[in-house]
Order: sequence, then structure tokens, then C-alpha cells
Amino acid sequence: MKVAIFDFDGTLYAKETFQLLMDHLKHHPTYSTKYKSFFREILPIYIGYKVKVVPEAKMRERSMQIYANALHTLSKTELERYFDEMKIIMQQDLNEEVVARVRQHLSDGMHVMLVSGAYTPLLHAVTDGIVFNTVIGTDIPFTADGTFDHHSEIYHIQGKRKTEMIMKALQGEQIDWEQSFAYGDSYSDLPVLELVGNPVAVKPEERLKRIALERNWTIL
Repeated sequence: MKVAIFDFDGTLYAKETFQLLMDHLKHHPTYSTKYKSFFREILPIYIGYKVKVVPEAKMRERSMQIYANALHTLSKTELERYFDEMKIIMQQDLNEEVVARVRQHLSDGMHVMLVSGAYTPLLHAVTDGIVFNTVIGTDIPFTADGTFDHHSEIYHIQGKRKTEMIMKALQGEQIDWEQSFAYGDSYSDLPVLELVGNPVAVKPEERLKRIALERNWTIL
């Protein structure tokens, strides 16, 4: 089996998700009152990152946890509806060339995967109408009755965790890695890009661009 693995932020989606999430909460007609407490809690971790005291990976994971905590009063159904409200505006910023690659790989019979640190329900909402065999994102913990699970921390899918989750999803399958594809835009996507024989750097940041040029990878 051949696979085609796609990142989301900066790859399938041309922008960064978290800024849009912040704006959505800040201006939401129902939940905007939650924004001030969210911002107060996230500010110290962000400042710590900017002064190079807090590592980027930790900053990103804590930010995702703090944002999820701000929405803890929502049921699972309400949260899915909250993310679905962002679908139309985000779909306008999908990278059409990458979307075409998704559809082409699917047509070629590959197992097409979306692997991202973005919240899983947001990924499902924004990619409505685009077929993926597997979607791996950052899950928000809920109990069996659909209420927010205060006792479970999120497991933010980033860096080597992406590779870990890919291998878990494909466990038991015979994968032709040399004939497989992976798409990413940042240096943190390197572990996934190095899995396959056909890595593709999409509008890559400078560190990834240097590597892509040195190794003669495809650059979109």
C-alpha cells in the first residue's frame, strides 16, 4: 500500500489555525466572554516563548490546552458546531494545488492521510467535501456522556508525535514507503517527510527550504 500524508497549517490550509481560533473566540456572539480569561492565561506562556525560556513545542501544546479549557462548558455537540462555524471562511484559504494533489493521490489508489496538530473536529469541518482515508488531529477529551473531561490533558500532535500516530494508524499494513508521498511546510514536519521517497515542501519556511534544496525535494 502507498500512502500520501498531508500536513494542514501552512500546507493544505494556507494560513495558521491558532490566530483564527483566537479571533473566533474573541468576536463570538455567544462565547466572547471567555476570551479575557483565556488571554490572561495564555499570555505568560507566550511571553516565555518569545524570550526563549519556553520551548516552542511546549508553548504550542499549552496554548492548545488553554484554548480547550476556555471552552470546557460546551458539550461535544456544541463544540463541533463551534468549529463548524469557521468552516466557510477557512475553506477560502485552502491551497488549491494541494487539494488537487489530495484528489489525485486518492484517484491513484493511495491511502490519503491528514495529520495535524489542529483540533480534530476543526479538521473534519474544514475538509468537508475533501476525502481522506485517515484524519489524525489533536483530540479534545470528552467523557462518555459528551462533557469535557477535566481530568485528561490533550495530546498535541506535533513533531515526532505525528510519526508515532501515523505508524499506529497504519499498524499491520505493508507500506511501500519509497513510492509514498508526504507534504509539509515547516521544519517540524521533517520526521514525516523523511518517512517517504517523495517528500514535498509546500511554501516551506527557511530551514525546511534549505533542506529541500540540498536533498533535491519537490517544492510547491
